[in-house]
Amino acid sequence: MKTAMDFAILQLFILVLSMLCLMTCSLKFDPVDNHLINCGSFENTTIGDRVFLADNLNSPQRVFVNTTLKSIPTTYSSNLYQTARILNETSKFAFSIKKQGRVWIRLYFFPFLDEKFNLSSAKFSVSAQNYTLIKDFQPLNVPSVKEYTLNITSTSLVLTFMPSASSFAFINALEVISLPDELIPVDAGTHNLMEQALETVARVNMGNVEVLPQNDTSWRSWESDERYLTSSRNLVQFVSRARAVNYTRGGGPSKNIAPPLVYGTATRLLSDDPNTLANVTWSFDVDPGFEYFIRLHFCDIVSGYNDPNRVGSGDHDLIFNIFVNSQLASRYLDLKKKTLNIRGSPYYMDVFTRLENVHSIGISIGPADILNAYPEAFLNGLEIMKISNFKGSLDASDAEFQSLTPTSKKNRTWLILGSTIGGSIICIVLVLVSILLCRNRTRAAVDDSTEDKEASMISKSNMGYQFPLVAVQEATDNFSESMVIGFGGFGKVYKGVLKDNTKVAVKRGFHQSQQGLSEFKTEVEMLSQFRHRHLVSLVGYCNEKDEMIIIYEYMENGTLKDHLYGSDVPNLSWTQRLEICIGSAKGLHYLHTGSQKAIIHRDVKSSNILLDENLRAKVSDFGLSKTGPEIDQTHVSTAVKGSFGYLDPEYLTRQQLTDKSDVYSFGVVMFEVLCGRPVIDPSLPKESVNLVECVMKCLRNGESEAIVDPRIAHEVTPKSLTKFVYTAEKCLAEYGADRPTMGEVLWNLEYAMKLQGKDEKKTEENEISDNQMDNSVLSTEYSMGSMADIAGISMSKVFCQMVKSENKDSCDIC
Repeated sequence: MKTAMDFAILQLFILVLSMLCLMTCSLKFDPVDNHLINCGSFENTTIGDRVFLADNLNSPQRVFVNTTLKSIPTTYSSNLYQTARILNETSKFAFSIKKQGRVWIRLYFFPFLDEKFNLSSAKFSVSAQNYTLIKDFQPLNVPSVKEYTLNITSTSLVLTFMPSASSFAFINALEVISLPDELIPVDAGTHNLMEQALETVARVNMGNVEVLPQNDTSWRSWESDERYLTSSRNLVQFVSRARAVNYTRGGGPSKNIAPPLVYGTATRLLSDDPNTLANVTWSFDVDPGFEYFIRLHFCDIVSGYNDPNRVGSGDHDLIFNIFVNSQLASRYLDLKKKTLNIRGSPYYMDVFTRLENVHSIGISIGPADILNAYPEAFLNGLEIMKISNFKGSLDASDAEFQSLTPTSKKNRTWLILGSTIGGSIICIVLVLVSILLCRNRTRAAVDDSTEDKEASMISKSNMGYQFPLVAVQEATDNFSESMVIGFGGFGKVYKGVLKDNTKVAVKRGFHQSQQGLSEFKTEVEMLSQFRHRHLVSLVGYCNEKDEMIIIYEYMENGTLKDHLYGSDVPNLSWTQRLEICIGSAKGLHYLHTGSQKAIIHRDVKSSNILLDENLRAKVSDFGLSKTGPEIDQTHVSTAVKGSFGYLDPEYLTRQQLTDKSDVYSFGVVMFEVLCGRPVIDPSLPKESVNLVECVMKCLRNGESEAIVDPRIAHEVTPKSLTKFVYTAEKCLAEYGADRPTMGEVLWNLEYAMKLQGKDEKKTEENEISDNQMDNSVLSTEYSMGSMADIAGISMSKVFCQMVKSENKDSCDIC
């Protein structure tokens, strides 16, 4: 009996150990492509846990030089700088690529003195594929690593070294290795990073701790932040609590984003004064004339960090502001809310900024100017990457400066929130172990129990898991009518609560409907492809027993339509309406441009724009969505589908679908937002039943004020109204070719928001100096960069024509 029990305990121990090993191994990144070359060496060289191979690269000449280790400053990679390959003419090195996607390129340089060559006199350029990495480069007399990342779409990467006239090139070592897919975002707003080369300008670990490559899954070096701090040393506190880091699964940052030694250290504002206005600032030298991709890393390792020298150093709110070059990049960042109040959960934020005449980037953190007993602000890590320009270059000599127009001469900053968090990794281990133990005890080949499926469901909910019907029934109280929160052409929508207390929206399609089945398949396929903060996320689906059920994230504030009319929910302010339009435009813009082929939504309307607890807009209902035309085609010929009142007339008459059909529908939504009434309202007089016709009539009569929802009429500033109305009117152009793209619509909406803010503050723009304007922030989300203003220079004339005339009939019926 005792032997059997001991054996069972041993089995359990082995099982738990195996699971932990599997979980640990899954976090270790193993690059598919891993080319490590110790240039100029006849022997392999081991650096940490990696082996740099002897130099067998093919080139017109084979000139190797070396020096002694004593002449090289001591660094982690010192052994790589003992040898070098000399290149007297243009040389190309090809590296096979097994997995297409992003790769790191690391070039090692140290210009030591050789009997025949003085490497410090070398001058050369390096390119990769069609990108210029460095031009007329002369390395400094210290060991250095130039790091780049490119997206490779072929089966090989070619590095080209080109000596300048009467000079030569050299290289001490190089790396070409795969990146983790999650590291560089595909979705970066209007920035298509997949088509850009990036150069690492700075990678810094806060907390005054250096992180060596061997402690990073991608072998990245993280410098200590102390040398970049411009704030007084008395103003900061270095915190180190690596054990407090809690990596999670299901969408949160993994060790591939940043290692525990980064998330486990921080530099923190040291102040007990609740009225302090001090910021902690770091400064980095950069090249002007480029855009920069900035990633800020955060992790709550300060809660409960009891410092005897600091009052109130235990748990409190973690709300603070972030600035880029003194301009607000994120206001009231609530880290506890972002991480669902799970202590130690990593979080990151991506910011994009363009610099014109500024040679440095200043990153600052500071306390929020709201009631807070103890000021708080901290940062765990920071990465700055230069983005290649339209010339395909990253070299400072190829910088591109925009013309100094009022909109282009400003350094613009865009913010994109990074990934949030998933469930606890420890809980997942325990759940999986419990499931396996249960299955071993029953010796069942297949276990269809509800608990097993529900446990599996929890761990896969972010990947479009196929839910068992019994789990959906339990979540919705067996599809109780009391749980119904919506109704549409596809079927009813229920509120549901999963076993882990996650709220979801459950859309249950009508049975035995071929049209419904087609829409069901389309929606699941579409939602499985995309992840965007302004598109509703797919949690899972169920097609068991002829059911057609789609499970989404739950949107606390329902539809945009509910907030505009026909319900008793609180009224939306004009600023909130603008923000919702901007968010929706971002979602649609991503659909149109975020993949190789455009996705046309085909059913854009206010009831398909949902609002979360923060009134963030997310586009939903992709059952009618259609893949856009091929490159050599202008449209997709297809049967007309959509919602009456929102349909593009060109699509309706010609059955030719383009992304401009979505633009038309969005223009209708914009007027719906402005007017606060239904698109079609049979209760109104005949001439006012159709919103679009009514609005156009008022605009022709110069009565723009009459169309504004009376509940917000006192809030809307004239300039903001002008920009908004003009943009919506352009969306409703008769022909698609005359309509703006969603990207241009987004730019104009953000500009309308900016105009609204300017008028509300009543600032005198003429008193702002040029230097102040150079540092202004265009958007706290992301903007269109060089996208042209579709309104052009005729906006003032348009506004004059829209002024209400006392001599014309009123359009109040709109």
